[in-house]
Amino acid sequence: MRALVVDDEASNRENLRELLRQFCPGVTEVAEATGVQDGVSMIRQKSPDVVFLDIRMQDGTGFSLLEQLGSVDFEVIFVTAYDQYGIQAIKFAALDYLLKPVDIGELQQAIAKAKIRIAVRQNNERIDYLLQHLNQGIDLPVRIALPLSNETLYVDLDKIIRCESNNSYTWFHLTSGEKVLVSQTLKEYELLLAHQGFVRTHQSHLVNVLFVRSWLKEDGGALLLKDQTKVPVSKLNREKVKAALTNSIRSRSPG
Repeated sequence: MRALVVDDEASNRENLRELLRQFCPGVTEVAEATGVQDGVSMIRQKSPDVVFLDIRMQDGTGFSLLEQLGSVDFEVIFVTAYDQYGIQAIKFAALDYLLKPVDIGELQQAIAKAKIRIAVRQNNERIDYLLQHLNQGIDLPVRIALPLSNETLYVDLDKIIRCESNNSYTWFHLTSGEKVLVSQTLKEYELLLAHQGFVRTHQSHLVNVLFVRSWLKEDGGALLLKDQTKVPVSKLNREKVKAALTNSIRSRSPG
């Protein structure tokens, strides 16, 4: 794999370059760019397989770099300090990011996932989705990208009934009756969907409150969903679930 590191701080570029050299033997060539315009030029010259892209630089953002390119035929791994809005958008687009200072294990995982995606070339559509969301300037995306083994599935949030933990994987239960398995933990989706009308009812369950039909008093508490599924409510989450249901009363129910 040929890599390009785009960052306006020389120390960050040097650090990442050294980590790649020491811990990622599959990366055989590492080039550097000092900012957005230099990055655009280097991408066109070097044709990298993967680009490590800082979000905020002196001459613009990593997002503006991608917009200038038009077509993206490489993997993108964002590298940033902390940018809440940017990271949220990146997660909804199912793209990878690393927080500074870069953790070696997370870097190796990102490289491993990039290798897989290079084989099936799903990245371009996820970049398009990310830029579309950012350009709209909205806080609450209406769709989420779910990375599957051979495709990226885009799902409207109001088509997700619930999410269910399966160890380090998550099952998405959709209104179509389809079940989709994603290789990320339920905790990750709890954090991502916390402000999108989803509530954690139990260690293994995350529920879209729009699909709650009633509260059952059996077994200490459970929710009956509109698809007749019963989902347990743990004592720890009981008050949080009640509050979420109260706040959703004025919400429009799905057709």
